[in-house]
Amino acid sequence: MAFKLDARLEADTVSLTKRGSIDIRMMRDARYHWLVLVPEIEAAEEWFDLPDVAARALFTTAQESAQRLKALTRADKMNIAALGNMVKQLHVHVIARHIDDVAWPGPVWGVGDAVDFDEGGLKDRLIALRAIL
Repeated sequence: MAFKLDARLEADTVSLTKRGSIDIRMMRDARYHWLVLVPEIEAAEEWFDLPDVAARALFTTAQESAQRLKALTRADKMNIAALGNMVKQLHVHVIARHIDDVAWPGPVWGVGDAVDFDEGGLKDRLIALRAIL
């Protein structure tokens, strides 16, 4: 069976680039600089479902993405999480947080509705993120 991206991840994110078998995506919410890392491995729901090499690659990608995103955004704190309560397919959130963001200091989930990008804002965000990744 071939890998297929979960429909909710497909709808809520846009692909930025790939690193090996990891699809690095951006959440479609202009309020946050928010990446979603998806290892393209069929049936992986938990980090421990991955072969060792893939698990280490995902960890390294999350770590490097967070470091680069923090530098780009001057974030006060980086949030990295693999929850999977709403979407079972393994994915890792990397979110740049600022003390003045709408959800601070709590988690971003469930705080208001996602804010759509205008066309120019989406293009600018994609360019900026692709440049650091």
